[in-house]
Amino acid sequence: MKVTSEEKERLSTAIDRMNEGLDAFIQLYNESEIDEPLIQFDDDTADLMKQARDMYGQEKLNKKLNTIIKQILSISVSEEGENE
Repeated sequence: MKVTSEEKERLSTAIDRMNEGLDAFIQLYNESEIDEPLIQFDDDTADLMKQARDMYGQEKLNKKLNTIIKQILSISVSEEGENE
């Protein structure tokens, strides 16, 4: 394939950009982690959470659920410490 020096330069630039893009994808892949849910919700619980999200909004629901879960876990952890 014959090309002019200008075409050769454009091809070289395009290859460099493709390599940069490929490097970015490789980096994203290498830094990726499997997204594993912390807990599995029953279907009924998930439906109630969706209703609450629609009613309160995602941010308010997150805040409420985080508060409740922290309270439950702190009680559970303190009880576990007393049993040892």
